[in-house]
Amino acid sequence: MKKNKHAHNPDKLVLRFYVSGMSRKSMEAIENVRALCNNFPAENYQLEIIDIYQHPELASSDHIVFSPCLVKLSPLPKKVMIGTLYNTDRIKSILGLISLNDHA
Repeated sequence: MKKNKHAHNPDKLVLRFYVSGMSRKSMEAIENVRALCNNFPAENYQLEIIDIYQHPELASSDHIVFSPCLVKLSPLPKKVMIGTLYNTDRIKSILGLISLNDHA
């Protein structure tokens, strides 16, 4: 039996990052969240960047009012962070994330 490659992995880091267009602040925030994700092997996380101007229905379904906004969907518990996420060490701590580099 083949495994569905899209099957949900409860240990995989699943993030949605909401931005408002491609403003300077949005671009800075995108760079910061990518830097955060670069601490993890690519197969261990999924990052979806969503422009709330292009997809307001997704922002509405996740109850997003402010942007930029990072939503950690998995692993549970779900967490939400607002801002440009410039302090990646603090963001990792708040979200309960531990990278491979943290074990060294």
